[in-house]
Amino acid sequence: MKKLQNLKTAALSAFIVLGTLAHGDRAHAMNSETLIVAGGCFWCVESDFESVQGVKEARSGFIGGSTANPSYKQVTKGGTGHYEAVEITFDPAKVSRETLLDLFFRSVDPTDAGGQFCDRGDSYRTAIFVSSTSEQTKAEAAKVKAQAQLGQTIVTPILSAGPFYEAEAYHQDYYKGSKIVLTRFGPKKQSEAYKRYRKACGRDARVKALWGDAAPFVGH
Repeated sequence: MKKLQNLKTAALSAFIVLGTLAHGDRAHAMNSETLIVAGGCFWCVESDFESVQGVKEARSGFIGGSTANPSYKQVTKGGTGHYEAVEITFDPAKVSRETLLDLFFRSVDPTDAGGQFCDRGDSYRTAIFVSSTSEQTKAEAAKVKAQAQLGQTIVTPILSAGPFYEAEAYHQDYYKGSKIVLTRFGPKKQSEAYKRYRKACGRDARVKALWGDAAPFVGH
């Protein structure tokens, strides 16, 4: 009898724990929205937006093409139709979609239709992906605002979001990784390799030249 009572108590405890976890997951989902943008190298976009207060996570991946579950090599080789992109998960009570869109435009060269900085080709073009009329309206408003401030034609398209495919694990949080990788500068930790790549690619220099003091992430 005592053994049966212990089993009932253990089962009840497990049920309570599972219920708490499920409630926590639902609460997390209710307090989260996503924004998917393409801004050239996804390492840089991920690094930029994970520094924004209210952003919970940024995941590097691919979107916009016809190839299911593409690899990084497939996308960069061309022919898949995919963009390198980042899915930004954020708490709208802490940071608005409008603010993130403003930051996005000011973190890229939205006048370049052929890629971004030293990375050329279709997969490195800029884009904003939307899943509803409301998201499209906000993206269009941010584009108009950015174009007025920049005084140049912005070519960044606003596209309907299809499936987002997460990139390989080694791309996630590359900018702060400690693994040793071989670069043209010799063996470096990922975090150091990232900094050298970003500088050599001219990202910050070009963004600063375009946006001046309105550039939010120069030096990341």
